[in-house]
Amino acid sequence: MSAYLVIIPTYNERENIVQMIRAVMALPENFDLLIVDDGSPDGTAQLVKEQQPLFPGRIWITERSGKLGLGTAYLHGFQIGLEKGYTYLFEMDADFSHNPLDLSRLLAACITGGAEVAIGSRYVTGVNVVNWPMSRVLMSYYASVYVRFITGMKIMDSTAGFKCFHRSVLEKILQKKIRFVGYAFQIEMKFRAVRAGFNVVEVPIIFTDRTAGTSKMSGGIIREAFFGVIWLKIMSWFSKAY
Repeated sequence: MSAYLVIIPTYNERENIVQMIRAVMALPENFDLLIVDDGSPDGTAQLVKEQQPLFPGRIWITERSGKLGLGTAYLHGFQIGLEKGYTYLFEMDADFSHNPLDLSRLLAACITGGAEVAIGSRYVTGVNVVNWPMSRVLMSYYASVYVRFITGMKIMDSTAGFKCFHRSVLEKILQKKIRFVGYAFQIEMKFRAVRAGFNVVEVPIIFTDRTAGTSKMSGGIIREAFFGVIWLKIMSWFSKAY
């Protein structure tokens, strides 16, 4: 078994999932892959199962009944990965907005660069986003500005969803229940890691918007992030866990 597990939540990703699996499996570091599928009606899970015999022992799938939220999918994956003994656990999207080749760079930032959390960052060296309308670029960029202002974190891309965690980070910060499920989940995980004293490093990436499938963004996710940041800051005044 590899020491590295890539966790990819899916919902209706049949247009991307086979290509993504093959791209991850082709990397030289021998990453394992866990797909957390939320009952995709388009047959995503079946396509994953068809790939499993081609890469024995390297592809896992867990199926949940319905859309339960991005954050809960990752938490479910973290639990499985920790139980199986993986040393490094990764968050990654299925739609190729995150380049699979950058998994190697996130891992290197941890193994040779001393990071305990490595973030694939769109904004640490400017604005590195492709195929987004300007309105969404501005919303995302200034969301991170807002998070830095409220929380005091120095992270340039606080809503980034492409990350590598050393297992010790997850074992520590997951001792207390994670509250949020959308973009606020991504912020909460970083906030807790920083508050716990772990070394969090941003690795510059180029983020390319999906060309197949549909976005899962919603107004509720945005509202959760906006108000969730305030909640995190307030709670941090009363508890070291935040």
